[in-house]
Amino acid sequence: MPHSQNGRVAVYLDFDNIVLSWYDRVHGRNSFARDRQRIAEDPTAPEVAARLQAALVDVGAIIDYASSFGTLVLTRAYADWSAPVNAEYRSQLVGRAVDLVQLFPAAAYAKNGADIRLAVDAVEDMFRLDDLTHVVIVAGDSDYVPLAQRCKRLGRYVVGIGVAGSTAKSLKSACDEFASYDGLPGIEPLEPKRPRAEKPREAAAGADPASASSTAGETDGEPSGSERKSRPSRRGGRGAAAQGATDPEPARQATERAAGRDTDPIADARSAAHIDAIVDADDEVESPEDLEIAVTGLLIRALWLSQDKDDSGWLYSSAVKQQMRRMDPSFNEKALGFRSFSDFLKSRSDVAELEETGHERLVRLRDQASDEA
Repeated sequence: MPHSQNGRVAVYLDFDNIVLSWYDRVHGRNSFARDRQRIAEDPTAPEVAARLQAALVDVGAIIDYASSFGTLVLTRAYADWSAPVNAEYRSQLVGRAVDLVQLFPAAAYAKNGADIRLAVDAVEDMFRLDDLTHVVIVAGDSDYVPLAQRCKRLGRYVVGIGVAGSTAKSLKSACDEFASYDGLPGIEPLEPKRPRAEKPREAAAGADPASASSTAGETDGEPSGSERKSRPSRRGGRGAAAQGATDPEPARQATERAAGRDTDPIADARSAAHIDAIVDADDEVESPEDLEIAVTGLLIRALWLSQDKDDSGWLYSSAVKQQMRRMDPSFNEKALGFRSFSDFLKSRSDVAELEETGHERLVRLRDQASDEA
C-alpha cells in the first residue's frame, strides 16, 4: 500500500511545529525563542523580515509529496493564524485547498492544543471515512506516536514528515514511512553547520575561572548523563537559571513576571510547545560520516535478518529495501545521493554482493559469498 494510484490520503499539519522547527534549523537551535519578541513587535522590520524569509517553509513541497501516495481527500493545518509568523502562509495554504483550523491558546498550559485537536480530528476522520488508505502527519513531536500507532492498527499507512534535528526518533519509528522536510523534492539542502557541542567549550575557554568553577559547582548535585545536562529544563530551578545566564531574553521575561508585568501568553504557549518538540527530538543532526556508518549497519542487519528465506543467501533487492524501511522508516537512498537502490547497494560492495540478471536484482552478504569461495 505505500504507493497506490488509487490511494486516498488525509494530511494533517501541526503548522507551528514545522515552521518553528525549520526556523531553528536555518538559524540555529532556539533561534525562534530568542527572536519571537522582535517578530511579535514588528515582523516587517528589515532584519526580522529577512530572517523570516530565509526560513520560509515551502508548503507546496509538502503537499506535492503527500499527493504522491494518492488523491488528497482532506488537508488540514492547525495553528494560530493571527500570529505574524503564520499569517503570511494563509494565501499559500488556501491556494492549495488546505483547511485552516484556528487555535486560540489562552495560556502556556494550552500549548498542546494543536496535538490534541489534530489527533481527535484524525481518529474521527478514520472512522467517518472508511476509504482512507494513507494518513500523513506533518510534525516532529513524540506526542503524535499514539496517533500513528492507532492509525496503523486501524489499517492505514502512516507517513511522517518532519524537520531534521527536531523530530523525535520515536515518531519516526512509529510511522510506516518517514521523510525529512530537508530531503523533499524542491527543498534546497542547507549547508552543514559546526556541531553545537563546540560552542560551550569556546565560551568556557574565554570565561573567568571563578565563574567556571561556580558553574561546575552548580552541577555537582545534578544526576549524571550528558543528555540531562544539555537539554533545557521544563521546570524552574537550576536549569532555568543557567539558561537565563546565557540568554538575556528569558532573564528579561523572568524579571517582568517578578515585577508583575504580563508577557504575551500566545507567544509563550508557542515557544513552550516548540521546546517540548526539541526536547523529544534528536540531539544533533548526524554528520555525513555517522550517517554512512548507520545506513551500512542498517543494510547488514536487513540482509542478516532476511537471509534465512533462501538457502543460497540471495535475496531480492526490493525485499531488502522493504525490510530496511521497516526497521528505519526514514531510510531513503535518494536522500543519500543515489539515483536508485541498486546504486546504493553498489556503493556498499564491501559488505553486499549484487547480481543483476535481466530485470531481477539479487543481493547477499559479502561475508557469505567469501565463505563459499
